[in-house]
Amino acid sequence: MSDDARCPVPHGDRRRTARPGEPAAPRVEVLDGVWHVRSLPLVRQVLREADATVQAGFNAEAAREGLTGSHPPVLFMDGPEHRRHRTATAKFFTPATVSRRYRALMEERADELVQRIRRDGGGELSAITLRYSVEVAAQVVGLTNSDTDGMARRLERFFAVPSARAPQRPGPAARVRSALAALRPVWAMGVFHVRDVRPAVAARRAQPQEDVVSHLLEQGYTEREILTECLTYAAAGMATTREFIAVAAWHLLEDERLRRAYLDADEPGRHTILHEILRLEPVVGHLYRRSTRELVLEDGDERHAVPAGALLDLYVRPANTDPEALGEDARQLCPERSRPRGIRPEAMSFGDGAHRCPGSFIAIQETDIFLQRLLRLPLELARPPRLAWVDLIAAYEVRDVALRVRQDVPAQPVP
Repeated sequence: MSDDARCPVPHGDRRRTARPGEPAAPRVEVLDGVWHVRSLPLVRQVLREADATVQAGFNAEAAREGLTGSHPPVLFMDGPEHRRHRTATAKFFTPATVSRRYRALMEERADELVQRIRRDGGGELSAITLRYSVEVAAQVVGLTNSDTDGMARRLERFFAVPSARAPQRPGPAARVRSALAALRPVWAMGVFHVRDVRPAVAARRAQPQEDVVSHLLEQGYTEREILTECLTYAAAGMATTREFIAVAAWHLLEDERLRRAYLDADEPGRHTILHEILRLEPVVGHLYRRSTRELVLEDGDERHAVPAGALLDLYVRPANTDPEALGEDARQLCPERSRPRGIRPEAMSFGDGAHRCPGSFIAIQETDIFLQRLLRLPLELARPPRLAWVDLIAAYEVRDVALRVRQDVPAQPVP
């Protein structure tokens, strides 16, 4: 590891979302036939081996068995079909399109929400950013023919997956409660279909627009296939961005020097700070692939031959702080950090290769537009936020982010 990849100006080494019991070593390990990969270059290699692996995360393998219709969800696609779909939809996520179509909306909604926080003397950030992230995602996807607040509540109910723990005192009443909890996401998806997706589809059949739903209709997708795609984009555009805004605010509110650097920077400088926070705090902590042929992983002097059909568990959090790739101080938050060639500033937080998150630029710009307004208020955290984990996508949830506006300090104007 060369010295130029180390951090010249550290901002502390406390991760807010460190998961207890998650090992950072060894770099490659086989347990019960599953290959656990924690090396940054090897995680990147696996994600880029598009002809040697297929998607195995997000319940992909179970979902494929129940799929009907001619258009599988983009999240579960691989190979030429996936490349064609991603190429066709890439136009909705380019920086030029995002700035032209969505920046004004982001600014308008951010101004409105921050003014509300100022007027109320504070607020709970995760509830506020739920509305913000859903509204932006809805514009990109094309879910604009229903009530945004209602859609946000419906999506939140859908993504609130019940715990799989057995009741302490099993009995008829407990089994009924468990069955009802298991049905809640199904019911929420049905309501989302009727109240949000169906009106959007009807409107775009009559008048196509520049959004994902219109594109899917043009490609012959059925309404049910469009529902599945809308849930996929909602998860990416609502759930993950919402969590990142919360954890970025957490860092910036607890580190006055970092907050000052962020507010004094230009847009590229602010984006650099956000990318570094995301490297340290990736929302989705594990990605999964299934090998379709033998795959050779070379890590320094070590060589690992992964057989065809093996499940690979890619550890994003340990990979993003890999000391051999990013230095012994890789757990330090350092926007000025140098990186090896080919490693993005956020490392593997948006994935890599064919399934890399297409909305990465939207997520960073959306976060920046909101936070640069929010953090000019004289804010403080009323108490430490609460952290929870969603096992289905190996992601964190930041809740109870209680903000308090100090009345003795004036707000700063947004330049």
